[in-house]
Amino acid sequence: MSLETEIKRGGLERGRYLYFPVAPGRVEFAVAVRRMLLEQRPKIVAVELPGFLELCYRRALARLPEMSVILYMEENGEDDRAVYVPVEPADAFTEAIRTAEEIGAQVIFLEPDSNERPHLPDNYPDTYAIARIGIEKYVEAYRVWPQPRTEEVSAHAAAMAWKLQGADPETPITVVVSLNLLDPLLDAMELPQDAPAKGRRRSDVRLLNPHPDCLAEITIEYPYLQERYEFFRLDMRNAEALDRPRVQWDLLREAETKYTQSTGEKLEHWQRRLIARFTRNLAQTGHDLVAGVYDLAVAARSIVDDNYGWEVWQMANRYLAQHESSSLETVKLSAGEIWINTKRLRIRRRLPRPKQRLKPAGIKPRKREKEPGEWARQTTGNAICSYPPEDLVIEEYGRFLKKKAKAMLSEERVRVEPFTTSILDGIDLRETIRNWHRRKIYVRQADRLAGEAGAVVVIFDEDREDRYQYLTTWLGENQNESDMAFYSTFPFDNLVGPGIGRAEYGGFLMTLPPRRMFDVWSDTDYDFAESKSERLLMAGLDYSVERFVVYVAARPPRSIFRSIAAHVGRQILYVPIGALSPAKLKKLRVVHVLDSYERRTEAKDYIW
Repeated sequence: MSLETEIKRGGLERGRYLYFPVAPGRVEFAVAVRRMLLEQRPKIVAVELPGFLELCYRRALARLPEMSVILYMEENGEDDRAVYVPVEPADAFTEAIRTAEEIGAQVIFLEPDSNERPHLPDNYPDTYAIARIGIEKYVEAYRVWPQPRTEEVSAHAAAMAWKLQGADPETPITVVVSLNLLDPLLDAMELPQDAPAKGRRRSDVRLLNPHPDCLAEITIEYPYLQERYEFFRLDMRNAEALDRPRVQWDLLREAETKYTQSTGEKLEHWQRRLIARFTRNLAQTGHDLVAGVYDLAVAARSIVDDNYGWEVWQMANRYLAQHESSSLETVKLSAGEIWINTKRLRIRRRLPRPKQRLKPAGIKPRKREKEPGEWARQTTGNAICSYPPEDLVIEEYGRFLKKKAKAMLSEERVRVEPFTTSILDGIDLRETIRNWHRRKIYVRQADRLAGEAGAVVVIFDEDREDRYQYLTTWLGENQNESDMAFYSTFPFDNLVGPGIGRAEYGGFLMTLPPRRMFDVWSDTDYDFAESKSERLLMAGLDYSVERFVVYVAARPPRSIFRSIAAHVGRQILYVPIGALSPAKLKKLRVVHVLDSYERRTEAKDYIW
């Protein structure tokens, strides 16, 4: 009989036995088990769980949706080893018992008390594949490559078969068993089995209440998903409610809301796109289709910052049904106490403190207003100027962007080819190693760019909500200082000193040589622009004396700007803002505006 004809209704039918193989702890199989049991309504359901844990399991099931942990001691030579067994709602065995009790079926715990479950490979293909290929093909693909079988595995399967063979001979039985034990159990059922040897009766089995903060470490499926499953199992018509990518998207968005509330910062769309790409790559590295919660936290920390990584982990750990207070003993467990080969993730939160830290006596405290409105009364508004130390920083970063943009474009124009008669611009080690099996050396030839980068346009926010209403153009004060046009928040709404305002850039343009720029914001030549960022780009193309104009933003400019640039003999070098350091960009976004040149002498006492 072929596997295709053998698999029916997601299970394998052999006489009066319907075997339903599962991957333990995975929500897709919990859904499949519940659907199958509600459809078939068998009289007897056998589950692959130890008989000595039956009493504790039933007590744990009575506590659901609140999770529990079973603790017992396992003999290991001279020392005893503590074994923790989490009871999760999204586990297929837990669901099998819950649904069996719901439909009034008898439950048989198959695993013998005489010996421990042998160690078998638990590496299953990503169960998200079931949503695309179905459970039948998933099981079929797994069984194509049989797992290694030892004497302990055969003895364990024989003990389970003995218990099955001793059940009511007139009643069909549904057997929920792990995929890696399915074939040994099927083979053992072909022969009558003897009763296994009696083992030590354990009396040290305890039921514990896991602390809500440790659930994500000790469960197979993260608590946020298990909470979704608890609502889903009551009404299973909306299958999209448990779609893994959709649940992950909801998790990240809810974590983003918490992140904005705690830090005041927002995620950009390019950061969301990079998180999606990063998690996809992490999943592929682990031979999975969808990233796990650890990968989500790593991506959030790496692409945004530690604060967002913390919010993602906390949101994944959310399980509202779990309480710290309980009639059971509450324990806070770590992943290392439950699993082997665990991974560690270090997250350091950096949030504003409501209370200042104690400071050494040598540090001068920041000046404060003696009374509200004192600094506002000292602001004249007759003129504005910049703060020179900030000018030096932003000019240096402008030179860095020019070099980076040229390097990126040059890298795109590199040609790699097998070595023949000349090494050209040098050996390409990466391509040579990648094609080492071909026994060839690869060399590279880089086309040099003719021309330099002139104007630099940096867009932090395209300002579709019209948040940045302060529009300014100011001229360089010396030959090494650029003319600059920018839009920002209104600086004098946030005074940090008398006549010293603090603002946040939305975007800016810098161009050399200085003292040439007319007011960009009132220039009618740029009325074609549809946004502030486009107006700055048009001015950059107009005022640049070099061939290339660097444009840094979350997305490239509209295609028509390529034509405009070509018409004036310029070329736009686009640099994705995600390719730059977020920490550096965060510092650059702050700008201080002084209401007179005299303020520069005292500004250092107020600016931090």
